[in-house]
Amino acid sequence: MSEENVELSHRANDAFNRRSVPPRKEVAMTHLETFDTAIEASHRALDEIARGNPDPFFELYSDREDATLANPYGPPACGRHEIEQAGQRAASNYRDGKAVEFQNFAKFETADLGYMLEIERFQAKVAGGEEVISVALRVTSIFRLEEGGWKLLHRHADPITATRPPESVIQD
Repeated sequence: MSEENVELSHRANDAFNRRSVPPRKEVAMTHLETFDTAIEASHRALDEIARGNPDPFFELYSDREDATLANPYGPPACGRHEIEQAGQRAASNYRDGKAVEFQNFAKFETADLGYMLEIERFQAKVAGGEEVISVALRVTSIFRLEEGGWKLLHRHADPITATRPPESVIQD
């Protein structure tokens, strides 16, 4: 493991150990929003990211320090400040785009946690290009019920959407 990866791992562990975990409380069945509503909001946020606007994405995120983001444009981010930096960096790569399709592979919900695994497909002008191209990302999102609403706790997105050879993981 490189020194940079070791440092990232230590920062994530430190943030996890510093997190403030509120006492568990009984959650009424009538949440301010349903888990499905939170998923729909994440789909609308991707539509905005494809236009270069990360703000609706940030509205989904937990403000707690144990929140994390791993996107294709950099190392994992931990805590609100790093998430916003990483999200702005990612969204700055896209413009004039739109969400096209969300292919759901898994979705599960408990009283206070939920997750989904999807392939997100969108079209956008990427990295300063002038041509609208198709983009597909494999995305795992974990949500937590906080103060009556579902907040994004973790999001991991990468471009692996098809079978790859074993050599694809080798880094020079």
